Amino acid sequence: MTKPTKRTFSFEFKRDIVRRVLAGESKLGLAQEFDLSSPRLIENWLIIYRTEGEDGLRPKPKGRPRGTPASPERQESELTKLRRENERLRAENAYLGKLRALREQGRR
Repeated sequence: MTKPTKRTFSFEFKRDIVRRVLAGESKLGLAQEFDLSSPRLIENWLIIYRTEGEDGLRPKPKGRPRGTPASPERQESELTKLRRENERLRAENAYLGKLRALREQGRR
């Protein structure tokens, strides 16, 4: 027995089905004619078509979008990086000093 696979449909196929439904044909009849799993699939395409237009029926790229490399003008200078790290370390040092002082107070 073969494992059922998820069917994918082309943009043109979806667009044609949606246009036929909008012209007055029934979703159930079209689902049976094209051997679709359910008329609900056509209903989903209609919802997408009404909210996003035809471009919503186009296939979406799979996976995570590629990150754009930082442009040279947006890259931080070495001096800015070091200043930010220095500020973070000062705050961390102050926090640890206060924590140490509180522990000493608790021991007394």
